[in-house]
Amino acid sequence: MFPTVLLGAKPELPVVCEESFAPIVTVHTFKDFDEAIALFNQGSALGRYDYGLACGVFTRDLGRAFRAAEQIEVGNVCVNDSATFRADQQPYGGVKDSGIGREGPRFAIEEMTDIRMVSINLG
Repeated sequence: MFPTVLLGAKPELPVVCEESFAPIVTVHTFKDFDEAIALFNQGSALGRYDYGLACGVFTRDLGRAFRAAEQIEVGNVCVNDSATFRADQQPYGGVKDSGIGREGPRFAIEEMTDIRMVSINLG
């Protein structure tokens, strides 16, 4: 599959409202940063999709970076990097219908471990 850039894709198109896992990017315009966050999150609010794996936010404004991390409805926010960045020690995973749980060594061990508490009164 070749990398693809789509301009003006409607919000209800599967390439916009579903996870494609392909080299595809859709480009949308917005008036300001707050509108960009609202447009990103609106699909779930309108019932169009319910995914939230990761996003990349590119900005020189640290305040915007923190607003994005707080308000965008995803499991991973990468500031000034693509949403494909990850390291094994990080808790990688999404919210809503984007996966179940988190990946990474700590989370894999927790997932495969049954904790049992045993209490013995010898008296």
